[in-house]
Amino acid sequence: MQAQRSLFMKIRYLLISLLFSSGVAVSAGETAGKLYFISPQNGAVVSGPVTVQFGLTGFGVAPAGVQQAHTGHHHLLIDTDLPPMNLPVPSDANHLHFGGGQTETTIELTPGEHTLQLLLGDFSHIPHDPPLLSERITITVE
Repeated sequence: MQAQRSLFMKIRYLLISLLFSSGVAVSAGETAGKLYFISPQNGAVVSGPVTVQFGLTGFGVAPAGVQQAHTGHHHLLIDTDLPPMNLPVPSDANHLHFGGGQTETTIELTPGEHTLQLLLGDFSHIPHDPPLLSERITITVE
């Protein structure tokens, strides 16, 4: 199992390296990426459990701990404001980490209105400078 995971990580790193050596231009201090929700959409009325799909363009996804330029991993903020942008994103019920490079999750939310926002963190969970974040959306869980 560990050998398969190691091989997977090497392949992922190679693919990310190829992607960013193929002409995607991002200069220091400039965010050329876009972070967004594929689903649910803003204003959606959904039933639980809620499947959330993350979208990202212009940057690559890399697991936490993998330091590769113009990559990061997703953090899902639920019913909370943005954390400090110069510190690692907190890890609690309102700040979910996807340090394995996941781009989708299923979450349980209580019935009612909820806000969701995505924030991309670097290899050490610190938001990029400038931060790469999605619009904050509101959904209603029935």
